[in-house]
Amino acid sequence: MLLWINGPFGGGKTQTAHEIQRRLAGSVVCDPELVGFGLRRMLPPELRGDFQDLRSWRQGVVEVLDLALTKQDGVVIAPMTVTDPRCFEETVGRLRELGHDVRHFALLADRETVRKRLRERGFGRFLQYVAGKDAPLRRESWALERLDECLERLREPEFAEHLWTDGTTVTRTADRIAVLAGLTLAPNRDGLVRGRLRRAWTSARHIRLD
Repeated sequence: MLLWINGPFGGGKTQTAHEIQRRLAGSVVCDPELVGFGLRRMLPPELRGDFQDLRSWRQGVVEVLDLALTKQDGVVIAPMTVTDPRCFEETVGRLRELGHDVRHFALLADRETVRKRLRERGFGRFLQYVAGKDAPLRRESWALERLDECLERLREPEFAEHLWTDGTTVTRTADRIAVLAGLTLAPNRDGLVRGRLRRAWTSARHIRLD
């Protein structure tokens, strides 16, 4: 089974994916974004755009996930924002055509909720403290510019199952996905402090500098 966790940039996809992975024995996280960043680094800076526009990204993601799903006994988890219907069909749709059990979930939230999460992830909280709460988020500007369009597109029926995450926790979102997918997660034994430290570490490990 493949759990494709979709949602806006800053919507909690990566945190949710790793929460499921740590509580579901035998599962693995296969991040399609890594394929995209590899392709971007091959190009000169002036040619770097949205890697999802590259056919090689779409084909590469399908090939890698097909291999993982064929050879890996456990559940595969792919946290990745995809809002273009054609791109969605050439990745999620293609994997289904290959016979894989793909469960797709779109994590949604109000604009201000996502905007706050974008400010706080990675180095955002530190930058706010130094430069002020309204300081421009240069590293997140690309995500903010596309936020409204992203939220609007992901509300479309083709991107169901929709899960609204305002006012809920990563742990509860992971639990909801597991129930909908018919999976059983191990109990969450993290306390408040340990849970925050774990999520901070997950965020730090996924900071993108390019």
